[in-house]
Amino acid sequence: MLDASVPVGVSGEDLDIPSDGAVLHGRVLRPKGTPRAALVLHGATGAPARYYRGFAEWAARERDLAVLTYDYRDFGASLRRPMRDSTATLADWGRLDQGAALAALARMYPDTPLWVLGHSVGGLWMGWHQTMGRVSRAITIGAGLTHVSDHPWRYQWKARAFWSLPVRALARVAGYLPGRLVGLGADLPRGVYEDWRRWCLTRGWHLSDVGRTLPLPDPARVTARLRMIAVADDDLVPPEAVWRARALYPEAMKEQKVLRPGDFGLERIGHIPPFTRGNAVLWPAILD
Repeated sequence: MLDASVPVGVSGEDLDIPSDGAVLHGRVLRPKGTPRAALVLHGATGAPARYYRGFAEWAARERDLAVLTYDYRDFGASLRRPMRDSTATLADWGRLDQGAALAALARMYPDTPLWVLGHSVGGLWMGWHQTMGRVSRAITIGAGLTHVSDHPWRYQWKARAFWSLPVRALARVAGYLPGRLVGLGADLPRGVYEDWRRWCLTRGWHLSDVGRTLPLPDPARVTARLRMIAVADDDLVPPEAVWRARALYPEAMKEQKVLRPGDFGLERIGHIPPFTRGNAVLWPAILD
């Protein structure tokens, strides 16, 4: 369905993306002319697709990209039942939904270069996506194998409170994580919170489940030119955790980049804020 509520020079279309028994709500923004590449944006945990809309509009209008944003199963615009009834896990979001979105974009643009941008958890699962062999360029930002002990002290108490037994009990009683009650903002399916909690309390993050509850990835699929971006003042995923994720993609042509607030005239950047319209000054440094 075409959407007229987009800026001049950009066209928008909403679509449904099938993903292993689920249906994801997606949105494609297209430039006025022929796109030079098609980009799928895999979002962070708890960040709905609408949060990335300003960046997607800019990328379509100013960088001539077709951009697909979408919400993971049972979250955001993809929530089609009471969240307490959801069986979604964070592994489903990364392994299945991200792969389905990438494959859907590849079908829409079979002869156009394919790009991937992964924010936080969105940049950790590419080895599970079969279509990655077609991807020529990949960018991750704030995507790292983070343990709770990696956080600086100013944030660590918040993280440990978020993973505490009382919060876990709240999710069990409610049947989902009430995000606003615990400072997250967005509600999360209980299975997503449980995966996230377990991995943040375990060295190696999701790799601790590979070969047990998770199948083996295929790192050889990821041969794209890969830019790994860390944010200097990211308390949630510090730079050292981002560099740890280099081991996930041994065949990729990797480069590392650090965004420092002072370089852009900003006081702070942080983990989630890089994609807000107020931080649009960062966008060329992410994408170009």
